[in-house]
Amino acid sequence: MNRINKVLENKNNILSIYFTAGYPNLDDTEKIIIELSKSDVDIIEIGLPFSDPLADGPTIQKSSSIALKNGMSSEKLFLQLKNIRNKTNIPLIIMGYFNPILQFGVEKFCKKCESVGIDGLIIPDLPVNVYEENYKALFDKHKLLNMFLITPQTSEKRIKYIDQVSEGFIYMVSSFSITGAINSFGKEQKKYFKRINDMNLKSKLLIGFGISNNKTFKDAIKNSKGAIIGSAFINFLKKNKIDQINKFVKLIRG
Repeated sequence: MNRINKVLENKNNILSIYFTAGYPNLDDTEKIIIELSKSDVDIIEIGLPFSDPLADGPTIQKSSSIALKNGMSSEKLFLQLKNIRNKTNIPLIIMGYFNPILQFGVEKFCKKCESVGIDGLIIPDLPVNVYEENYKALFDKHKLLNMFLITPQTSEKRIKYIDQVSEGFIYMVSSFSITGAINSFGKEQKKYFKRINDMNLKSKLLIGFGISNNKTFKDAIKNSKGAIIGSAFINFLKKNKIDQINKFVKLIRG
């Protein structure tokens, strides 16, 4: 069984942390993964930086820009992850836009992912129908799950289609906006969480965009298997040392 599915089957209140590979410094990627895996984190999402990250807010955009200036690339990332499975067994997901993957070569990218022990991908700009028709067989061959995003504006029909195609979790975007940390969720967001949860989908739900503290984490896990944190963690990395990551996780968990 894929490591992601093992966590989804066996854990509740899942905490998934996103960070940008090559940020704050080029060679921090492995160090951050190791520190997160030693903390109370269940899944790690490694952001592949891109020059035009449309779905990302200013915090992640800035971290991507710095990572690219540092020299981060797909090739560099796979070199950094070469021995990661000797050091941690935590589920690892690469999250990035389709353009760099296409430039690298989709099959070559999937093969590299398998060779270093990546468990899945999140590609926000790859439509589910294009994935199913052109790439699913390739992902399956290399034992990669592909996670899709839904928003409050996603139709019920499309959500059911995504659920049917998905073999991992569904990334439930808390609002129709770019990424970013907020302090609390409003009534409409909570209503949306409940509406999707009540659909009784076969796929587990993880809520992302806006999770930044213990309050938003608790609100998210009331109607999902867990939550994804990105911008708040990157803000933490900007001001703190990598060996203090456990403090951040403790603040979120409460």
